[in-house]
Amino acid sequence: MNTQTLRRTAAAALGLALVAGSLSAQWTRRETGPRIPPAEAVESINLIRTLSHHPPLMEAWGPFGGYILRGSTLPDRDREIVILRTAWLNEAEYEWGHHARAARAAGMSDEEIRNVAVGENAGPWTSFERYLLRAATELHRGSAISERTWAFLKARYTDQQMIDLIFTVGQYRMVSMALRSIRVELDEGLEPFPEDVPRR
Repeated sequence: MNTQTLRRTAAAALGLALVAGSLSAQWTRRETGPRIPPAEAVESINLIRTLSHHPPLMEAWGPFGGYILRGSTLPDRDREIVILRTAWLNEAEYEWGHHARAARAAGMSDEEIRNVAVGENAGPWTSFERYLLRAATELHRGSAISERTWAFLKARYTDQQMIDLIFTVGQYRMVSMALRSIRVELDEGLEPFPEDVPRR
């Protein structure tokens, strides 16, 4: 895979602008540094620079990630609510930082973004949004959406949207595993987790 193809694949996977030049990093609280250093030759965010060590994976994963981010049947706001909740539950601060930006672009306020971390009982959520948060939590904790949550969401969502909801949580749980296991460092200026919300 050449550099141009890799950049296009990266953009499809995350829907994030490629950044020219190298990106410095600020690291989080517990780990000590990346287990797989980002590729120096690739101009992008740290996640893509790291995964560029495995071009066949990038080529396979890119279209799927692009669909989840830009092609799925979920409304943008709903998608970002469940992605942020998944990032928080999986302690993936890198994922949280990038999707806090995406959430604002989808119309979410700073207060709403913070309240995703608190969960369904915080903030001015609609009933539907509370159940979206609950669905993400249930998938994280038990790998299944409960009957009650399914019935509530299905009153509005189509079959396709229910499937997209599950696959969105699954995609970002997988990305969280990669981020945390490889210890991908935060890109410069990336928003950290809210300091005033305790970890559970």
